[in-house]
Amino acid sequence: MNWSPLFAVLSACLLAGCRTDSEVIRFSSEPLPPSDTAADAEGKASKKLSKLDFFEIKQVVYDYLLQRHFWDDHEYTAIFLEGDDDEVAALIKKFPGHIPPIKISRRAELFPNRTPIDKDTGRPAIVFSVDALDPVEGRVEAVGKWYAGGAVSGFYIFTLQKKGSDWVRLSVK
Repeated sequence: MNWSPLFAVLSACLLAGCRTDSEVIRFSSEPLPPSDTAADAEGKASKKLSKLDFFEIKQVVYDYLLQRHFWDDHEYTAIFLEGDDDEVAALIKKFPGHIPPIKISRRAELFPNRTPIDKDTGRPAIVFSVDALDPVEGRVEAVGKWYAGGAVSGFYIFTLQKKGSDWVRLSVK
């Protein structure tokens, strides 16, 4: 049997199904980042959040979280803030004498789905963190999270806007 015609037909069928356009096929539910051509078509480029603005947003969010009193039952002996050592040191200076004390995150011992432990005392602690999106129309959405184990965690969603040189909290959900 001559395999040449069968091979030629099979090759032609395979090549007929090939695509040549540049559409990206996504296997994730995450949205695609805006392309440069999309930003040009709208006449505006997307603005990124600077490191300084992100730090100032963290200050606003941490200020709110530190007033919520998750620790009133005196179960937690420390609050760990996510951030580099310089940022956390600045926040410790902003909230001196806070009870429980604010500490840098490297002093925490973390285990999956378990309460964080303060390495200094060996007692339970709570961790605060902040995530923020890039500004849209001058406003930023940020998520302030707390974690004290798998069952003791939560978040608030903040809408912030820069007024003058300060970030102002517009709403909290």
